[in-house]
Order: sequence, then structure tokens, then C-alpha cells
Amino acid sequence: MLEPGADNLTQHVVDNAARYGTEVGFRRRVDADWLDVTWAEFLADVTALAKGLVSAGIGAGDRVALISKTRYEWVVTDYASWFCGAVTVPVFETSSADQIGWILADSDVALVVAETPDHVGRVEQSAPALASRQRVVCIDAGGLAALVKEGAPVPDSVLDDRRAALTADSLATLIYTSGTTGRPKGCQLTHGNFLFGLGVATTALPELFDVEDASTLLFLPLAHVLARIISIGCVQARVRVAHTSDITNLVAELEAVRPSFLLAVPRVFERLFNTASRRAVSDGRGRVFDGAVSTAISYSQALDRSGPGGLLRARHALFDRLVYARLRAALGGNLQYAICGGAPLGERLTHFFRGAGVPVLEGYGLTETTGAVTVNLPHAQRIGTVGRPLPGTTVRVSDQGELMCRGPQTFTGYWRDQQATAEALVDGWLMTGDVGEIDADGYVRVTGRKQEIIVTAGGKNVAPGVLEDLVRAHPLIGQCIVVGDGRPFVAALVTLDPEALANWRAGRGRSDSAGAGSRDVELLAEVQRAIDRANASVSRAEGIRAFAIVPGDWTEAGGELTPTLKLKRNVVLGRHQEDIEALYR
Repeated sequence: MLEPGADNLTQHVVDNAARYGTEVGFRRRVDADWLDVTWAEFLADVTALAKGLVSAGIGAGDRVALISKTRYEWVVTDYASWFCGAVTVPVFETSSADQIGWILADSDVALVVAETPDHVGRVEQSAPALASRQRVVCIDAGGLAALVKEGAPVPDSVLDDRRAALTADSLATLIYTSGTTGRPKGCQLTHGNFLFGLGVATTALPELFDVEDASTLLFLPLAHVLARIISIGCVQARVRVAHTSDITNLVAELEAVRPSFLLAVPRVFERLFNTASRRAVSDGRGRVFDGAVSTAISYSQALDRSGPGGLLRARHALFDRLVYARLRAALGGNLQYAICGGAPLGERLTHFFRGAGVPVLEGYGLTETTGAVTVNLPHAQRIGTVGRPLPGTTVRVSDQGELMCRGPQTFTGYWRDQQATAEALVDGWLMTGDVGEIDADGYVRVTGRKQEIIVTAGGKNVAPGVLEDLVRAHPLIGQCIVVGDGRPFVAALVTLDPEALANWRAGRGRSDSAGAGSRDVELLAEVQRAIDRANASVSRAEGIRAFAIVPGDWTEAGGELTPTLKLKRNVVLGRHQEDIEALYR
């Protein structure tokens, strides 16, 4: 007979406390200090809050919404919901009142855990009718502590019964899609989806999860499936986790935590690289940094062939002392690997980081697949691809070039949306909406989103993401969007990174306000170099023939980016119609 929770996500917490109770599982930020939390203390926190949820009337299958930045209390609430048989509905803490209202109403939540009074205000503004019959608990106002106090009389047996009733088929969470093309849809993920995905991923990556003193710093939103499954995987594999939401202070946090591996999206790696480049230039070491970059890339490329020669090894050793060691120190000094997901990083930066001693392992997956279905492994990495399918998972390409996948981690469908489910799941295959290819060795390459493919007036199919990634890699570029659907040629709009622009102008002895970007000849020439480098990777018919610099930068706060920093194409295109038309006059 199975123990309560043996076939669901709660058992890892119980086992860790029973067998490794005195080991540190988490480092929790309290004011300016990091406090250790043992596995026994984590179980106590989870069960106490789960009892509070029971006392608040949360029943098996009820939905509990969670609106918060990445922090220890997020994980406690997630597991507490499962301990009482409930379903967690994560909401990005940057969501607008309208977005929050849609998710709360669509999922019909019974209780909302919100981080701050501002979040509570957005909940109340978003759905007054719902808020009047829901309980809204504010973390920063002591709401969780109040729930714990209320739940003290609830006996342990109640939680045991709730856990025993959960099976692999029980719904664990509703994760709403980012809504880049319309209203978010709730992806139904079961305990079994997570258990399978975790099992194959942690087994395939022992270099991350099964090493002595393994640790990580999670800063991506836990509302995103990628950060969520890493968080759960760390509990399963007993990897020590620290949380932060202050990415503006990321270097200091990395120095304090010293993680052995790191999870990030491409924009984070781009910013790390661009920041290092700007600092080198401002310190008068720009040429040294450029030499280090080219050497790191050449060194990494040589690893995929017969190996670096003696001269390249010598240059690499020199730049390791001058540049790479500094970069690794800025990442905490203990980083062995980084994981990148959410979008392609680009071969140039992937080679650079590997050559600098920080291999970045790219993978591929969707919310609908409970995280990764393919991944590059330390011993089987092909840069430029997202790796090979994980064990038990099958990926193939349809006749139309769309990637399709099948495996036990695939979701059961969209919440209360049979039509969307039928369109996504065809004969057991998930239609990913991504266009890609699979090479002879089984490595998968993602070339773009099916709905984003540009078809020029001449009939040429162009994947904009490839060009955008290459252009955005330039330190001066903030964002880039490639256009040209139904047009005679491909063009682009770019924004400039404000900090990089200020440094660029200061380095030339010019005031920050000297010249508008669209009229600054020297600046236009610099951006043209970024365009030329991107064009070198595609055919002439696919290359960007015209561009314009638009003022400001596209941000999550401005509504142009998702919380995981993906471009909301429909929003940007809608706001810049006049700029786009001007490119074709």
C-alpha cells in the first residue's frame, strides 16, 4: 500500500524532512540577512499553512490563486495547497487588474494569496464581485501567519487523508499562458505530469541536481513553468535554493549565494554580456574584452571539432586570467552550469559563455509540456539547437514544418476550453505552434513561431526571431522587431538600451542628449553594424534592408514584453504602425 502522497508531489517534502531533516533546504531572505531553513522546518511551514487553508474552507480540488514575486513564501504556499488537496493558480505579480480579473474569474478561485497591499488592491479592482466572496490573504500584512494560527486545531490526519486522495491524475496547477496573442488560457497540469518531467530531467542532468552541495538562486517568476519545475525539482533532489526578485542587484545576490547552477531566460544572459562589455569599455579595456570574446567563441567552437590547438589554448589561458575569471566571479564564483529557456539564446553568446567557463544548456518546452521536452546535456551539447528529446518523449516535424511532441508530461488540456484543447492535441500529439527541424542525430532546432513567420511579397518565408536575437545581441540594442509580411522586403524597428546609450555617448565626449537617435549619423552606423552582422547569417532575401530607431525601450511595465521578457508582437506592431509604414515609403 502506498504512503499518503506517494504518487503526488507532496511526498518529497515528507521524505526530505524524515531522512534529511537537519540539512538546509532553503536560504530565506529576511531584511538584509540570509537565514537557513532546514527540510524539517520547511515541512513544518508547509503543513501549518495547509491546515490554515483547510480552516479557511479550502477543499480538495479548490483553486488557490498566488500573486507574488519569487520568494520563499511562494514555495510554501504552493506545497501547502497540494497538502490540502487544492490546485495552485499562479499569477504573474506584474499582471494588470484586467489580467488578474480574467484569470480569477476563469479559474473560479476560492482564495487568493497576494504579496502586497498593492496586489490586494488590484484583486479588488479586477473583480469586485469575486472579491466579495473570496478571501484575499496578504503576505506582507501577516496574512499567512494569521492563517497558520487559525489552522492550529486541524489534526494531522486531515492532511494525511487529503494527500492520500491525490493521485498522479489529480490536477496540480492551472498555469495561464502568457497571452502574447490573446486571452490567456489555463493549462491543466497534473501531479503525474510534474513527476514524469522531474524524473527524466533530474536523471538526465546529474551534473546539476546530483552533486555535492548543489545550490541555485531562483529569480525568474515562479508563475512561469520553467522556474516552477526547477523549484520543484530542487525539492525532489534536495538542492539548496535561495530566492530573489531583485534582478537589479543580481550580482550582489549571486556573490552572497554562490550557486552551482543558474536558470535564466536569454535576455538575462544578453544583459550580463552587454554589462561586462560596457564596463570593459569604460575601464579602457574594450579591445581586451573584444579579444576575449573572439577567443572564447573560437575555443568553444574548437571543442566541437578536434579540440583547440596550442596557440588557441594559450590565448584562452591568458584571457581566462584577464576576463573570464572576472565574469565567473561576478556570477558568484561557483557556477558550473546555466540553464536557458523561454527562447533561443543565439549561437554567438552560447559559445562565448561556454568558452568563458560557464556552459549554458539550452532546452525547449512549453507550459503545455510541463517544462522541457528537449535539452542539451553537458556531455551531449550541440550549440544552435535545443538538444535531443528527454527519455520517454518523442518529437517530430509535421509536413508543414511544425514541431509536434508526445509524452507523459504533456498537459491534459486547457481549462474549460474544449475547442482550444482539440486544436492543440491531435491524435495524442501536441501541436506546439513552433517551426523547427531535427537533424540526423536527433537534435532539435527551433526556427520560429508558426504564427510569426513572415511571408514577403516575393513569397520568401522569414523567421523573424532568428534575426531579432542576433540584432539584440549588440550592446546598444534594447529590443528589435522584424517586419515585412506582405511587403517587398524585410525591415526592422529597434530600441536602444538607455544605459548603454549613455555610456556610448559619454565615451565619445558627447552629452547624453546630443542628437536624436534617428538623426545621429554615428549612432545609425553603429546600429547598421548590428544589422549587417545579423544579415550575414541569412540569405539576401531574408536580410533586413531598412531599419528605424524608435524612442524609448519596450518593457514589461509598458506592456510590450511578457513577464519572461518575450516580445508581445501584436502590441508592438499595433503601436508602431506609422513607423512601419515609413520604412516602406
